[in-house]
Amino acid sequence: MRNSIFFSLVLYFNLANAQISDFKEIDFTRADNIAKLNKGESLKNLPLLCYKLTHKLATKVEKFRAIYTWVSMNVKGDSKMHKKVSKMREKLKNDSISLVKWNREYKKTVFKNLVNRKKTMCTGYAYLIKEMANIIDIDCKIIDGYGRTSSSNVETLEAPNHSWNAAKIDNKWYLCDATWSSGYMNEYDSFITNYNTGYFLTDPVLFSKNHYPVLKKWLLKSAQTSTNFVNSPIIYGEIFKHKIKIVTPKEMKLTKVKKGVINFKLNSLENISSKKISLICFHGEKEQNLKIYDLKKEQNKVAFKYQFKWKGYYDIHVKINNDIIASYTVIVDK
Repeated sequence: MRNSIFFSLVLYFNLANAQISDFKEIDFTRADNIAKLNKGESLKNLPLLCYKLTHKLATKVEKFRAIYTWVSMNVKGDSKMHKKVSKMREKLKNDSISLVKWNREYKKTVFKNLVNRKKTMCTGYAYLIKEMANIIDIDCKIIDGYGRTSSSNVETLEAPNHSWNAAKIDNKWYLCDATWSSGYMNEYDSFITNYNTGYFLTDPVLFSKNHYPVLKKWLLKSAQTSTNFVNSPIIYGEIFKHKIKIVTPKEMKLTKVKKGVINFKLNSLENISSKKISLICFHGEKEQNLKIYDLKKEQNKVAFKYQFKWKGYYDIHVKINNDIIASYTVIVDK
């Protein structure tokens, strides 16, 4: 089971496609193929690697795509490193000076591990994207902030837990997250490479559903608030792929479930087959399909219901095809 298991419609999706549609005439196939052809190349000579990835590409966005794809497909997440950093953040959460000092020293280990083993955590991914983008004359920043997944949920904005990038292409800033594009940790803490383009040049309105920067200017055009950020359902990169907006429920934690019934409403630019919509929960590692009812479909709007029969705590997930797009926690007290 993936550890990552555990957004008026027209206006919304015009915003959602605004960033990537800036380059709708660009076919990224060539950039992606060049990245694939250079699989396994060393990180010990970044200028040479950047040349190999970009010298045959004409536009800056293609060059950036080749770098982004290569990093996402060749660098693996390091669960041990992530756990160690999380442990120290918790231990030193009331001693910011010591935490900053420890972070400064530990970065040496992070970067050494990145270069020698191509294994890292979000800081390493963001650092590598920035350095490679700068080499090909693209202004790129590391953005520190808060990332929400079910395995590292953020309920209060205290200590930042994630890093990503902002890249300036053709005088406009774009957001991306190579860490979350690269793959996921399975139940054995082994990293599974699973390249997902959902976090490449993602529109700020969508991006802010699970990314909230320390410096609010990096929300760009998103009007996301910290309160909405921590209360919203947890969503995943696949939701961008399917171009879906979850209308209801709007909050992740559902504690007042009248008669145990939850009403779900989804909007999408794509034609969703009702047969491909499902609701699941997990009992340990076992996935259980929940029987939804009153399913209604009108053009690109879908609504359905589910009723819990028993009191208790439930961790539920909305799926499209085989992709989990959103997660909720439910307390049923009839």
